[in-house]
Amino acid sequence: MPIVPGTKLGPYEVLSAAGAGGMGEVYKARDTRLERTVAIKVLPSHLSANPDLRARFEREAKSISGLQHPNICVLYDVGSQDGVDFLVMEYLEGETLATRLEKGAMPLAELLKAGVQIADALDKAHRGGIVHRDLKPGNVMLTKSGAKLMDFGLAKPHAFAGSQSGAPAFSAAMTMTSPASPITLAGTVVGTVQFMSPEQIQGKDADARSDIFAFGAVLYEMATGKRAFEGKSQLSVASAILEKEPEPISTIQPLTPPALEQVVQSCLAKDPEERFQSAHDLKVQLGWLASAGSSAFAPAIQARKHSWMPLAGLTGLALLVAVFVWTSFFQTRASAKHVVRSTMLAPAQMHFLLQGRNGPPAISPDGARIAFVAGSENKSSIWVRSLDSMDATEVTGTDGGYYPFWAPDSHHMGFYANGKLWKIDTNGGPATMLCNAAMGRGGSWYDDVILFTPTIQESIYQVSANGGKPSDVTHRTDTSGSHRWPQFMPDGRH
Repeated sequence: MPIVPGTKLGPYEVLSAAGAGGMGEVYKARDTRLERTVAIKVLPSHLSANPDLRARFEREAKSISGLQHPNICVLYDVGSQDGVDFLVMEYLEGETLATRLEKGAMPLAELLKAGVQIADALDKAHRGGIVHRDLKPGNVMLTKSGAKLMDFGLAKPHAFAGSQSGAPAFSAAMTMTSPASPITLAGTVVGTVQFMSPEQIQGKDADARSDIFAFGAVLYEMATGKRAFEGKSQLSVASAILEKEPEPISTIQPLTPPALEQVVQSCLAKDPEERFQSAHDLKVQLGWLASAGSSAFAPAIQARKHSWMPLAGLTGLALLVAVFVWTSFFQTRASAKHVVRSTMLAPAQMHFLLQGRNGPPAISPDGARIAFVAGSENKSSIWVRSLDSMDATEVTGTDGGYYPFWAPDSHHMGFYANGKLWKIDTNGGPATMLCNAAMGRGGSWYDDVILFTPTIQESIYQVSANGGKPSDVTHRTDTSGSHRWPQFMPDGRH
C-alpha cells in the first residue's frame, strides 16, 4: 500500500510520491531535524518479505554508502520502521535521461558532457569494487549541476561475484510489459533487458565491462534517439543483443563524428575482452572528444559542403607524390637530370579524406604504390594506386578504415577500423583483426612486429603481426601528453 503524505518514518515526513523503480517506491520527504528535502526509497512490504529482494535492498545501501562523488546520488541514511525498510537519499530536481530522450537525440555537446559525467561516476564505483548492473536512461538524472547516476539496487561487490544460479528466466520476461518501457527483472537474470550485456543475458557474472556495454547502449540512444537493440518482446530483444549489431549511428544521424561512433562500437562489443576495459579509459576518450569540439571530428559528408576541402587534399597529394617521385629519380638517375611531374585525382565519385582521423597517404616501402583514404557521402575505405598508373583500386574489406601503413613486403597493410587494428593483403584476401585500438593514431611495421597507438592518449604499444596481446613500449607519465605516430628506425630495434 502506498505511503500517504504526512506519514513519518523516523525523523522524515513524507510529502508526496515521487516515482517508482524496479526495486522500490520513491517519495519526496522532509528531514525534520536538518530542515532539508530528501528522497526516501521504500521497499514495498510484499517484497520486503522476500529474503532475496531484501538482501538486494540492503546491498544497495552498503554499495552506495561509500560512493561519494558529484555525479552519484548521495545516500544519507538507512532506516526501518513498522516493517518498512527505507533509504534516505539526496533529492534531485530535474528529469531522468529517459524522459529527456523521449524528445529525441541529444546535441553532441550535451551528449558528451553528460557522457563524461556518467563515465566518471562509473569509474568511481568500479574503483570501489562496485558494479552497477542496471545502467539505463531511467537511472540517470539530469540536474542543473550535471548528470547523476542513481539506483544501485542491483549493484554487486566484485568480491562476492559468484555465479548466478540457474539459467536466464525469460519466462518471466515474456509476461512483462512491452519493450517500449524497460523494466528490471526480479528473476534469475538481474538487470534491464534492453541494456543488458551478452554475458548477463547468458546468466554469467557481470563485471565492470558489463556496465560499459550498458553505457554503450545508453550512448547509442543519446546519439540517435533510438534503442540500440529492439524487438517485439523481451526475448527478441535479448536475442538481438546476443546475435545482432545495432544499425550504425551514422546511418541514423549522418553528422555523427566517426570517433564517437567508434567509441560506442567498442563499448557494444559482444566479447567483454574487445570492449573498453575500464570506465576511466572511456571517460578519457569522451573527454577528449568534448574538449576537441565537433568541428575536429566532422564526418566526410561535411567536407563536401566546402569545395576547398577536396582541392586542398588533391593539392597535398599531388605535392607529396611529385616530391617523392622527383627525389627518387634524382637519386637513382642523377645523370639524366630530367624532371618528373605527377598528378593524382580521387577515384570517380569520391573525394580524398585527409582531415583528422583519416591520416595521410602512405607510400609503400618499395616506392611503387600509394595508399590513401577516400570516400563518398555514404562510406569510406582505403584505396591503393600504383605510381605508374592513373587508376586506383579499392582494397576490399577496409570499409571505414583509416591511417593505413605498409608492411615491409609492400603487399600487406595495417589499418584501423571499428575500434580495432587490422591487417590485410592488398593483393586480395580477408582482413584479419589483430587487437583492440579504439582510436588508433599511426602505425609502423618491421618484420612481424607492429608499433601502434591504440588511443589518442595512451603509450605506444607493440603487437605481433599475427595478432595477440599488445604490450607497451613507452610509458607515459604526463596525462596531458600523447604518444602517437610511431616509426621504426632502419635497424628495427629503435
